Amino acid sequence: MTPRRTSLPLRTAAIPAAMALTTALAFLPTTATALGRDGHAAASAAADGPSLSYVVNTRPGQDPSRIRKAIAQAGGTVVISYDRIGVIVVHSANPDFAKTVRTVRGVSSAGNTRTAPLPAQSTDDIDAPKLLSEKERQAVAAKATAGQDPLEPLQWDLPAIKADKAHEKSLGSRNVTVGVIDTGVDDTHPDLAPNFDRKASVNCVTGKPDTTDGAWRPSAEESPHGTHVAGEIAAAKNGIGVTGVAPGVKVSGIKVSTTGGSFYTEAVVCGFVWAAEHGVDVTNNSYYTDPWYFNCTTDPDQKALVEAVRRASSYAERKGVVNVAAAGNENYDLTSDTIVDPSSPNDGTPSDREVDPRVCLDIPTQLPGVVTVASTGAKGLKSSFSNYGLGVIDIAAPGGDSTAYQKPEPPATSGLIYNTLPGGKYGYMAGTSMASPHVAGVAALIKSTHPHASAARVKALLKAEADGIACPTDYDIDGDGTVDAVCEGGKRYNGFYGAGLADALDAVQK
Repeated sequence: MTPRRTSLPLRTAAIPAAMALTTALAFLPTTATALGRDGHAAASAAADGPSLSYVVNTRPGQDPSRIRKAIAQAGGTVVISYDRIGVIVVHSANPDFAKTVRTVRGVSSAGNTRTAPLPAQSTDDIDAPKLLSEKERQAVAAKATAGQDPLEPLQWDLPAIKADKAHEKSLGSRNVTVGVIDTGVDDTHPDLAPNFDRKASVNCVTGKPDTTDGAWRPSAEESPHGTHVAGEIAAAKNGIGVTGVAPGVKVSGIKVSTTGGSFYTEAVVCGFVWAAEHGVDVTNNSYYTDPWYFNCTTDPDQKALVEAVRRASSYAERKGVVNVAAAGNENYDLTSDTIVDPSSPNDGTPSDREVDPRVCLDIPTQLPGVVTVASTGAKGLKSSFSNYGLGVIDIAAPGGDSTAYQKPEPPATSGLIYNTLPGGKYGYMAGTSMASPHVAGVAALIKSTHPHASAARVKALLKAEADGIACPTDYDIDGDGTVDAVCEGGKRYNGFYGAGLADALDAVQK
């Protein structure tokens, strides 16, 4: 199968070819039945199509049993019903299932979560992140100063947000947990094992929680993405390898990605609900929900996906969870009149489609209440790939960039982000996928400092404590004489950096 290297939903950026030669990356992104007068399907529907997955969203105050009966009569099988948010996950081979169920009294919306039949497609190949040789690791460790972990000299991103200074005051609280909603977390990694929260970890891939021991781990064939993200947040300061932004807090693995690298709505809904009900304080979401990069609320199927994920993320926030998400890696202006999306549906046959980002949303990134994070490079500029937009971007953090564009100060050598990989390894990745966990880590430090703060209060402090960055006069990141993006707004709030660069030091002392 041809790898879908540019359509995987991870928020990990593809860096220019010259850089890719020296540093391999994980790439981005995976006939109606008649109804009776009571609103129920009059007869069981024939299963005459491929089995697909659906979400059915009910209106408040409805009797779930009555709607489940209608779902069965329309040819659906309920996988799980999240009655507290009115979202039901269903499998059906009836090609008109969604169309039929939308007419049932009490149903707000219903839609197909994918265009490919169940089960998920075969594994996509990804390039392995660059690993350092033992000789290189020893050379780096020799440069570590007192108080640094051996590989911390490569982490230019920590001083960029003053995390190194913050660690002198606090590493964060063991009472705070950050849930990594992602491809899975290898909790056996020596930098993650000390801080791993097993009780808050789960496999949500089917839309139904699986708490089998280790179900949250990625297999050898799956992306290392979630493990890298987890390390950026909470790799322990234990003298072994790297250090996280909040090395004293706990981290959990909430696996929502199929083996093929796809993040479907039912899994994402499960992930947010799980976080809400299992003591998670912050979630990191470095992905977009498959198979549509932008879900248009003018389309009945896509509208249902937006509604389901919105309900789940809002439920988590009402339970006190701060939801942080990556802005995306296409250098899109998310406030423009139109955007050409060439990658959707990424589990079928994608084609160019023109979307209006005001009604076609990247979820969960553009949902209300979610903290949307843009990426910066080693020189503090917006990363060449990072999406942007005044009023969309809330805050910025290091996500890396091509070393040719933004080279770090020594002893760091790469403009990418260095952190944990499965199997006790370490490597480089870049993208808004890497920026978002820096903010999630700072949010965890704020929660540690203010243990009784609501989600709204933590988000307000994130922005208030951020270091404002003014728009660049001319943003020509590759130096070819052409402006690559236009920044709008002032120093305290603009389309490239939102409220500014996240500040870990303020998070532990204000």
